[in-house]
Amino acid sequence: MPRITAASNADQRADTQRRIQTAFGELLFSHGLPGLTMTDVARHAGVGRTAVYNYYADIEELLIAYALDETEKFLTELRDSLATLENPVDRLALYVRAQVVDLSRRHLPPGPAMGAVLSPSSFAKLAHHVGDLSVLLQGILRDGMEQGFLPAADISQQAQLILGTLSSSAARGSDEAAELEARVARTVRFIQLGAGARFDDGGRPVRQGLDPAPLP
Repeated sequence: MPRITAASNADQRADTQRRIQTAFGELLFSHGLPGLTMTDVARHAGVGRTAVYNYYADIEELLIAYALDETEKFLTELRDSLATLENPVDRLALYVRAQVVDLSRRHLPPGPAMGAVLSPSSFAKLAHHVGDLSVLLQGILRDGMEQGFLPAADISQQAQLILGTLSSSAARGSDEAAELEARVARTVRFIQLGAGARFDDGGRPVRQGLDPAPLP
């Protein structure tokens, strides 16, 4: 009989579930999704294979649970960080940086690319959270245009292009710290310039058609 270390059965179940999801995330990072099995997850989590099936019917259900949990935490942290910045061009940089780093760390297909991995019914479960990321980006772009830091454009189309660029950047290259940082910096500036942002000699964003006089 397995030794119960948590204060109650409910706590024990929650702890086991966290261990399973943590193990799944670590295996995604080290090995990727293709070929990953429930047995691999159980072994890495230090629990019996049957215990994993007590929580998740198959690897797809585990992927959904992990993705929903990670995306929710990511959204909460990202919103809190964005709230500390006023300039929309700076907020766009933070959004891009956070996305590339997160996608590189988790090795999960981002956004619509999840549709190539999951069944339609499973992908539908992620639609709300994935949509929230797009809505957040569109809000940043809209603020930039309304405040004059970005030229007017089709916001929905521009957001789709940016999300596609983020997916490509996250999937390319090493995750070694220095290389990842260089890739993030390149992606941030590429997307900012692609969205039409302009900067003064000090690297601060300026309003379109005006003298270089960024907001304080």
